[in-house]
Amino acid sequence: MDPAMLAQIEGGTDPQIVNEISHTSAAVLLNRVHKTQTPEIVERVLNLVENEGIEIIADLWSKAEAQSLPGMLWRLYLLRTSLRKNGDSYAAYWRIGEPEATSASAITGVDESPTKEDIARLADSILSGAFTGDFAVALYRASAFSAIISRGMRTYAKRLGQTQNSESSSAQKIANVLHTCANMHALSLDFASGAKLWQAGKLD
Repeated sequence: MDPAMLAQIEGGTDPQIVNEISHTSAAVLLNRVHKTQTPEIVERVLNLVENEGIEIIADLWSKAEAQSLPGMLWRLYLLRTSLRKNGDSYAAYWRIGEPEATSASAITGVDESPTKEDIARLADSILSGAFTGDFAVALYRASAFSAIISRGMRTYAKRLGQTQNSESSSAQKIANVLHTCANMHALSLDFASGAKLWQAGKLD
């Protein structure tokens, strides 16, 4: 990349160039991996956050609109990072939100009693599937998972409200869970919308 372009990105002087690079880099990366699908490249892309840091992805894609290719990739990487970091919590929320197997279990490939390791495998599976398989399928899987987690969080917060006292610490915990619940619900809608756009050839 031209050093002058890098300087502009770092200085934030030309948002249009940043936006252009955001979309182009997402398309090139996805296309490259789809075409090659060599295990080494897939592994590097899958572990981009671990190897390069979340900052490199944030710089490229975090400011992209949600319904865009870089916006979807940014959300997929964030979801994977969160799942691997908080596997125990997500497994618990899944068990609450999906006490019996439904179509969501079939879509995501998660049963009603996942472990932390199951959640980590799912995180890798969704992201790698986005690069090596049908991108829309990966987004639908991410959407279904996020919806179940949101439902689990909402149920968990309701239970906390019924059992906890009125102390500020308890109220704050419930508020935090509901805030994350709302974010997960929005994420689910974003993924589902992105999948439809991809299938229509309108996600770029």
